[in-house]
Amino acid sequence: MSFDLYPAIDIREGRCVRLRQGDYDREVRYDSDPVDVALSFEAAGASWIHVVDLDAARSGIATNREVIRRIVDAVRVPVQSGGGIRSVSAAQALFDTGVARCVLGTAAIESPDLADDLVSLGFRVAVGLDVRGEEVAIRGWEIGSGKSIFEVLPRFENTGVEAVIVTQINNDGMGDGADLEGLNKAMAATELTVIASGGVGSLADIERLASLVTGERRLGGVIVGKAIHDGKISINEALISAGCL
Repeated sequence: MSFDLYPAIDIREGRCVRLRQGDYDREVRYDSDPVDVALSFEAAGASWIHVVDLDAARSGIATNREVIRRIVDAVRVPVQSGGGIRSVSAAQALFDTGVARCVLGTAAIESPDLADDLVSLGFRVAVGLDVRGEEVAIRGWEIGSGKSIFEVLPRFENTGVEAVIVTQINNDGMGDGADLEGLNKAMAATELTVIASGGVGSLADIERLASLVTGERRLGGVIVGKAIHDGKISINEALISAGCL
């Protein structure tokens, strides 16, 4: 299994932002245009770009879809995107922008059959499980679902879902390192490809994730946002540390 780097663009009100520990009141806003950021990621060698509509994740209303369309039109690498996809029609509208893969978050908990429906229509799907400790949070990370990640993971085995993105909210945006123990447990609990998100603050963090192995399976990749936007690491350095170059 290859290990992929997914540089991230989180969009709120049309601009690039990052949240600290999923808190909308602890937002770091960047002046860069999301399209320019995506182009810089591609130019630096990224083979994927990860885009989140934070407004839609919270409200279910896709207010940033046109920004996502502009990103997809501007780059040649595949874009995976999530945030507020809670129906077939919402997913169809997102795929109509040209994204390669959608990420289901809240819907994976509240309407898990949506994943089956989208796969049956030929769409590429990943499931995003945002956790505090082991509890999955929904609706823009603001509400606890009452379900642990280990209750949810079996539902998506052998369904055609391509990957599960595991975000440890307590680590996200902090730059103190990923939740290696939690990721190991998740990898042991599923045959799905696991992609890590949350906490990366250094090249050493990426190296640790790239070497993370449970049984004979390795981690499938890592999503990195704030550390790149803040200039702590470059895409090229990250790709080298991840073994992608």
